[in-house]
Amino acid sequence: MSQDKQGDLSAFSMLDLFRMEADSQTQILTDGLLAMERHAGDAAAVEPMMRAAHSIKGAAAIVGLQVVVQLAHGMEDSFVAAQHGRLKLTPERVDVLLSGVDLIVQLSRLDDAGAEAWLAANAAQIDTVLNAIAGIADLPELPALPAASAAAVAEALTPEVQEALSGGLAGDEALNTAPRAATGAAAKASAQNFDRLLSLASESRINAHQMHPFIGALQRFKRNQSNLFSAIEHLHEAISRSGDAGLMEKSLLALQKTQPLKQFMLEHIADIESYERRLLAVSQGMVDEVLALRMRPFRDGIHPFPRMVRDLARSLGKEVQLEIDGEDTLVDRDILAKIESPLNHMLRNAIDHGMETPYERIEAGKAPLGTIRMEARHRAGMLSIEISDDGRGVDLEKIRQSVIARKMASPVMAAALSPGELLEFLFLPAFSLKETANQLSGRGVGLDIVHETIRQQNGTVRLESETGRSFRALITLPLTQSIVRALVITIQGEAYAIPIVKVESVVRVPQEAVHTLENKQFFELKGEHLGLVSAAQVLELGEANAGGTDLPVVVIGRGKQSYALVVDAIRGEQSLAVQAIDPIFGKMRDISAAALLDDGEPVLILDVPDLLLSIEKLLHEGGLRQLAQTGHAEQRRAKRVLVVDDSLTVREMERKLLLARGFEVDVAIDGIDGWNVVRSGEYDLVITDVDMPRMDGIELVSLIKKDLHLHKLPVMIVSYKDRPEDRARGLSAGADFYLTKGSFHDETLLDAVADLIGDARL
Repeated sequence: MSQDKQGDLSAFSMLDLFRMEADSQTQILTDGLLAMERHAGDAAAVEPMMRAAHSIKGAAAIVGLQVVVQLAHGMEDSFVAAQHGRLKLTPERVDVLLSGVDLIVQLSRLDDAGAEAWLAANAAQIDTVLNAIAGIADLPELPALPAASAAAVAEALTPEVQEALSGGLAGDEALNTAPRAATGAAAKASAQNFDRLLSLASESRINAHQMHPFIGALQRFKRNQSNLFSAIEHLHEAISRSGDAGLMEKSLLALQKTQPLKQFMLEHIADIESYERRLLAVSQGMVDEVLALRMRPFRDGIHPFPRMVRDLARSLGKEVQLEIDGEDTLVDRDILAKIESPLNHMLRNAIDHGMETPYERIEAGKAPLGTIRMEARHRAGMLSIEISDDGRGVDLEKIRQSVIARKMASPVMAAALSPGELLEFLFLPAFSLKETANQLSGRGVGLDIVHETIRQQNGTVRLESETGRSFRALITLPLTQSIVRALVITIQGEAYAIPIVKVESVVRVPQEAVHTLENKQFFELKGEHLGLVSAAQVLELGEANAGGTDLPVVVIGRGKQSYALVVDAIRGEQSLAVQAIDPIFGKMRDISAAALLDDGEPVLILDVPDLLLSIEKLLHEGGLRQLAQTGHAEQRRAKRVLVVDDSLTVREMERKLLLARGFEVDVAIDGIDGWNVVRSGEYDLVITDVDMPRMDGIELVSLIKKDLHLHKLPVMIVSYKDRPEDRARGLSAGADFYLTKGSFHDETLLDAVADLIGDARL
């Protein structure tokens, strides 16, 4: 890699540069050795390892690490012999070479002050590794099918080689701690810089959104100006009828002066809207670029796993390989760091619990070599990680019996549990199917840690098993924790946000659909009863306002722990740049973080798992208050809006936004359909697209404005066409408002509707 690509390296010492090179080259050696072990006889695969060993040897000679020179030289000789077919890289020989790789990594981390003492303390172990590599050709080749345990492997190796593979090096812990501490400090500084950049980029996006109210004010000014010009026209007509020549001349002059003002407003509003779009695009681009800096390829967090799987399997007398797909999938670096441990647990569980020994696999009709597959993909805006193996799977009946034995369920209830429900028990603390614990498993903490860590990252994990054939874990996580897509709601006049991944559904519940049983209120949704809970009461914000005929409800939680959270209003979805709450406040109950809305308003992001616990506590204490006063709400007819658009997506989005704000909404699929509908019903507003089959929006607007009964009906055009001439054509046809989809977002439409017809209620 060129210096331009690596950056300025002048600040690094020669030892620092050697450490960087050793890290990358030893990874090549590790990957190559694992590949050679799986695909024996592939001479072409030896070439990259030869180059890596040669590079390490040259770099070590420059910094004076003779031990590394000897190690690399011995490994290089082994690779040359393998390339020419004189040496077969059996698993036992790969073990020896990997021990040499490990020693090179440790030696590369030595600093000048402690190097001499460390070398003296570990001289015997270093000599053992050097001798093992030098005599690698003398190692016996075991049969292709290994014994059922690791004992036979150990017996076939000489005592010197066994010592080289198992002996520890003095000072390993201190040696590994220092680089990690330095790396941790650098990572913390980098994270702080990133957070600052993201904050600045988010502020620029918020500032760009501040243009919207200004443009809205100009639109209102234009409408008032139009009314004034209309009054001048009427005045001129009245003066013309009076026959006063002097007044006629003055009124005509005033009328002529209005024409350039009309054009001036049209052009300048179009220019300002164009500027707003460019500003929003640039600010959003800045946010996207800053987020891209935070993303890392999936491989950065999992590169030790193939070696770990191979070594752990061999220690248990098993043959297991790890296949990884999607190594280039981009993941937020914080999420990548936090899921490394859960993924490690999953792999270790798969090897210890799921994978059989080679003889057991052959008896089951499988290949002696077991395979664990890890796949990372972006799906539906989320990170999807799938870990599967071809081992023995999980014995569901054993789980069922364990549940009964632990008195977690009665025999009748346990018999009715589905496979998915049974597998959920594996996530419980202290739940294990192993009768005795060892260093790897049996204590019941592995999958519990996995589940808790994934949950903390706003993710989910699901298990599937086919007894005797396979086991699969499906993990779903947000792509980044820095930007969260959230549902913005209003509670007691204040804005709050709920991460979209935690929202099950959003509904409006009529007062008459609310039922009461034992002083608890509920309604029916998709055949299930959901309890109603006031968000204001849970957050201790005062009494809930249950005015109106319908209750805006957000459903959170799953299964038996599902609740309908009653809020004041649903504002819509927004992408929020998450900002951590100052540590001085500690962990705030029911709150996870903060953010700023597009208009600059601060918003608190709710912690849904914490919120569910608070609801459970209220239920347990019997402190839940009723909120809906059925039958006492004032009955008022809502204003009615007709949405005309040939795009199903746009049509439904506009319909849902208006419904959430309290309007009655009908839809039409094109101009002809819209014209028939608008004449058959009573509407307060028509919202139409321009480009539609059979009849376009301009023609629809013209027909409405020429109709004797409909000409006063407000009409809004929502179109992708944003050129000044397109806007002028729509307004000339009689449209009262022209909104471009390029600058469209939730509040834009709702504000424009409010400007034209006011609130939803009459």
